[in-house]
Amino acid sequence: MEQDRTGRRNTRRGVPGNSWRTLDTSPGRFQIRGTVVVVVVVVVALVLMARLVQVQLLQQDGLAHSASEQRTVQTPLYADRGAVTDRDGRDLAYTMKASMIVAFPNQLETYMADRYKIDKRTEDNPDGALPPDEQLDEIVDELPDMLEGDTGAVKKEDLREALTSDSNYVRLVQNVDPDIAERIIARWPELSTENQDVRQYPNGAVGANIVGKYGWVGDGVEGGQYGLELSQDARLQGTNGSVTSDVGNDAVIPGTVRDRHPAVNGDSYQLTLDTDAQAYIQQQVQQAKDKSGAESASAVVLDAKSAEVIAMATSDTINPMGDLDKQVDQGKEFTNRVVENAFEPGSVAKVMTAAAAIEEGKTTPDEVLQVPGTIEMSGVTVKDAWDHGVVPYTTTGVFGKSSNVGTLMLADRVGEDKFSEYLHNFGIGQASDLGLPSETAGYVPDLDQWSGGTFANLPIGQGMSMNLLQMTSIYQALANDGVRVAPSLISSVTSPDGTEIPQDDPEETRVVSPATARTVVDMFRAVNQTDPTGVQQGTAPAAGIEGYQTAGKTGTAQQIDPDTKAYSNSNYWITYAGIAPADDPRFVVGIMLDNPQRSSDGSGGQSAAPLFHDVGSWLLDHYNVPLSATEAPRLILEAQ
Repeated sequence: MEQDRTGRRNTRRGVPGNSWRTLDTSPGRFQIRGTVVVVVVVVVALVLMARLVQVQLLQQDGLAHSASEQRTVQTPLYADRGAVTDRDGRDLAYTMKASMIVAFPNQLETYMADRYKIDKRTEDNPDGALPPDEQLDEIVDELPDMLEGDTGAVKKEDLREALTSDSNYVRLVQNVDPDIAERIIARWPELSTENQDVRQYPNGAVGANIVGKYGWVGDGVEGGQYGLELSQDARLQGTNGSVTSDVGNDAVIPGTVRDRHPAVNGDSYQLTLDTDAQAYIQQQVQQAKDKSGAESASAVVLDAKSAEVIAMATSDTINPMGDLDKQVDQGKEFTNRVVENAFEPGSVAKVMTAAAAIEEGKTTPDEVLQVPGTIEMSGVTVKDAWDHGVVPYTTTGVFGKSSNVGTLMLADRVGEDKFSEYLHNFGIGQASDLGLPSETAGYVPDLDQWSGGTFANLPIGQGMSMNLLQMTSIYQALANDGVRVAPSLISSVTSPDGTEIPQDDPEETRVVSPATARTVVDMFRAVNQTDPTGVQQGTAPAAGIEGYQTAGKTGTAQQIDPDTKAYSNSNYWITYAGIAPADDPRFVVGIMLDNPQRSSDGSGGQSAAPLFHDVGSWLLDHYNVPLSATEAPRLILEAQ
């Protein structure tokens, strides 16, 4: 027994340094440990096998999809924006390829620090990186000089503010020549470049009130902002495409390109505008505004037969290629007042009363009317702009002298119902639908809403409003043998493949007979007639053009006083509409001055007639219109 205990005791050995512990080295103990190890290995193997089954069988599709997504890239294919040209094919707007320098400020410092660690600048490595602070200073100081005048001024303080912001993404410089952008990125890899389509307007401010502007509209999206660029944006911009591929090591894996959807470029527009005419008339309108002291000035020229817009000018038009903020501070704007602003036309609208009275057989040009200084109509007393007793004006003289009283005498013969029909046929209260944004329809009350004083105002051009294009369209109808053609601006639209997309023919409305139209145009030559005695002289002899017969009408309409909400006795809209030549109409010109202090040429009075003379003279010369075969006959305005 003693021997056995001694034998067993010898299977235990002390652990060095721990005399009180012993290590069991018996075969039984080893067997237990071996079993435990095997069990653990088996369990681990089973877990791994289960996981493998889960990955290979149960999650195969999901993991494969995730892996595919990680290496699949959808690359956008950007459509080219359509061009805009004038009637002769000259560019008004087109797109040029450029680059944009961008940065990721919240990652910039880390990127610069990492680059500095692996690529320090030394004498042997002059293109290496500087410490982050010094690298930032270098970018701020030297990047503007690398632009070589390729873009507008880039301020160093703006660069520093952008690069040190907390933003995820900032645009540092836009409209950069691609070659210059490449050199910038090669020097400072911490910056990035993106492709950018730059819209060009080669004529600057000329026509900008019509063409408008393309640019950033918010949230990183570009689109039309004003004018035709806005109203026709969907068709001009086209449709972007895309292509899908797999990427590895920043390169497309061969054979993985798929799902290609080509971009569809935008349609191109040809307008009826004449760039030369637009430039000249825009210049003249600006001078008229400045010389007259008006709040604004506008003019539009229509082809007398087709009603195509040849020019459409407003003062203070902005240059989309310039510094917009600076120009806005100077009072420049994209507004197109010709179609956007409504005003009371005043006496220029009396031509509708004349046309109605002649067409309805209520008078003749030579009828002599005994016109008093005032008239009572619908409970309202109306007087002429000058005091006079009873004067024997002819019907021609009523309009040549712009007598409110005589006009209302003739309107009374026509009657309210018939007169309302003529207003509608002349297009009053109806939007022109020219294809530009924010076109106003103006306002004319429905016949059932006419009050006692309505018919005392409408025939003389008050109590209703219209835009300048609508006002000019009235005279186009008479210049076109009594047929009003809806004004048009878009001559044609061409798809990217060169196919011309048919446009609807402009709507035509027979307003009066050819005979009536000819008679009214002849009558309104009296407005431009001169007479040394003044008796047979019209209200706008300054509008006459030497060698040509002309016809037209002046207008003066009281504005609404914003404080009293009543007609002002000091603020006026001054208008003029004219036809040249009157004996064979080619052009119809409409003009509006907003509260001028002088005439359009800076002379006394408040008249837009001198501007018509200048514009009409230029148009007749530019288009080589033959002189009138005969001088205008002397018209009798006041019977003797």
